[in-house]
Amino acid sequence: MSGAIAYRDATPADGPELAAMARRSFTDTFGTLYRQEDLSQFLDAAFGSAGLPADLTDPAYRVRVATDGDAIVGYCKIGPVTFPGDWPDSAIELHQLYILGDHHGAGLAPVLMDWALNQARGRGASEMILSVYVDNHRARRFYERYGFEEIGHYKFMVGDHEDDDRLMRLKL
Repeated sequence: MSGAIAYRDATPADGPELAAMARRSFTDTFGTLYRQEDLSQFLDAAFGSAGLPADLTDPAYRVRVATDGDAIVGYCKIGPVTFPGDWPDSAIELHQLYILGDHHGAGLAPVLMDWALNQARGRGASEMILSVYVDNHRARRFYERYGFEEIGHYKFMVGDHEDDDRLMRLKL
């Protein structure tokens, strides 16, 4: 960490840098769990031009970035619920809350989570839904501190690999 952290809404121009940061964060955190082909397939789908960068032009999604100097070091993305099931129209999904490893513990995640919850409430959302990898204990504890409760299982696909995720919900 080098300087003061600043926060702002992401713009379409952030797409390439944001996608690169997201790829790095996911790979640093989970990359050893997957075959290279599965990881590459997931990263291309989630963070390629039709993934995260495209969401920056979709009004259904909101993305907030944390910057350290000129570099994006974290972000949070909210939008429509994409999990299978019968969700209320007023539900919103926390799609991603990623922080680069060298910025963990620096207070970025609470700022981004507070932003997400404020955005959700401002949109009239009744609940926020997310999924978290079963063995990502740090993230699970973080969400539980905010009052999220486990409500089920979700098979999160990374290429052809099935991860065991937990669905969590916070009533707003």
